Amino acid sequence: MISSIASSLSLLSSSPHNKLSIDLRSYPSPKQRRCSVLCSGVRTAARRQSRDLSATEARVSLVLALASQASSVSQRLLADLAVETAKYAFPKRFNSSNLEEALMSVPDLETMNFRVLSRTDRYEIREVEPYYVAETTMPGGNGFDFYGASRSFNVLAEYLFGKNTVNEKMEMTTPVVTRKVQSVGEKMEMTTPVITRKAKDQTQWQMSFVMPSKYGSDLPLPKDPSVKIQEVPRKIVAVLAFSGYVTDEETEKREQELRRALRNDKKFRVRDGVSVEVAQYNPPFTLPFTRRNEVSLEVESKEY
Repeated sequence: MISSIASSLSLLSSSPHNKLSIDLRSYPSPKQRRCSVLCSGVRTAARRQSRDLSATEARVSLVLALASQASSVSQRLLADLAVETAKYAFPKRFNSSNLEEALMSVPDLETMNFRVLSRTDRYEIREVEPYYVAETTMPGGNGFDFYGASRSFNVLAEYLFGKNTVNEKMEMTTPVVTRKVQSVGEKMEMTTPVITRKAKDQTQWQMSFVMPSKYGSDLPLPKDPSVKIQEVPRKIVAVLAFSGYVTDEETEKREQELRRALRNDKKFRVRDGVSVEVAQYNPPFTLPFTRRNEVSLEVESKEY
């Protein structure tokens, strides 16, 4: 049957009016068709498995990449932590004038620049270069009560660590400076008869963080309106260092000690109307006898 059909097709294809040519050997038999379907299924399954393996490999690669990135970040964080820890674990020391001062140490952080003009066994005279501070007024009349000092410290620390207009974290510096300021109160409007009244003077305290010098006057602006940026001009100060923890009573005692000692200074005297400043260089966990604190008073030359 097949041979007769093939003969007929062959005759048709040999006709000059027909160019059709069919090779029946190329037409698959039923057995070949079954094999083709089976092989096609195998190839499809292989491709699907290949795609599954590729997806799995991609997930594994992603996990490994994330793990590698996390490891890299962890290593950087550990390195940064080591650097920061070293600043406190390996502190620096100022030149000492007595045994108490010789035991004091300060973290290896940036501080204001100054030049020592003279030194005695109790105090030294420094010429301090201009610098910038972020400052806030402390609540209450006491400068070193836990509530007021902690609240002010936290407000300034928030500014330093990113609560500013550019969300920039700045490096920690030293010392933290606290100073007395006089509040003159509120001046009332003029009436008739002419009566001008001023509220009773009150002593307040301001806490300041010394700002990193690399910013100069281009410091980020605080988001908290209670934080002010101020430039401290060049000045000459007398400084008395002491260890331990700072209290209002200790500050008063050290200020009076410094004022008495300066009465005998041949070159410098305390400027009229200045208030004491207290500088604290160490974090709270520092041992009391190794802590460095300073009271300072602005002075002027006795020579005109």
